[in-house]
Amino acid sequence: QVQLVESGGDSVQAGGSLRLSCAVFGATYSTTYMAYMAWFRQAPGKEREGVAAIYFGAGSTYYADSVKGRFTISRENARNTVYLQMNSLNPEDTAMYYCAARHSYGGNWYEENWYNYWGQGTQVTVSS
Repeated sequence: QVQLVESGGDSVQAGGSLRLSCAVFGATYSTTYMAYMAWFRQAPGKEREGVAAIYFGAGSTYYADSVKGRFTISRENARNTVYLQMNSLNPEDTAMYYCAARHSYGGNWYEENWYNYWGQGTQVTVSS
C-alpha cells in the first residue's frame, strides 16, 4: 500500500523560505510508475488548490500562476521523495500543504480527482 508522508512545514516570516518533502512508502517502484506527483494546498475557508506538479515521464513541471518563479518542485527517485522549495513566501501562502500522487496520465495536473494517494498534510504559516 502506497503512503505519502509530508514534512518540512513551519512558521516563517514573509520573505523567508521553506522546503517541503514528500516521502513515498510502499512498493519499491512506487514513484517510478506514478504519472504525476503534486503539491496542493488549502487555506482556511478556501478550496484546495494545485500548487505544483511533476510529470515523471519527462520530468516536466507545472505551477500555479501564484507561485511561479518562487516555488520549485523536484524529485529524488533514489529516496522516493518529492520536494517543494518555496522562496519569497508571503502570508497568502499560509495553508496546509498536501502531497498527492496519481497513476493516470489523463486530465489536468491540478485536478485533484485524478489523484490516487494523498498525504496527511504539513502546515505552512507565513507571518507579515
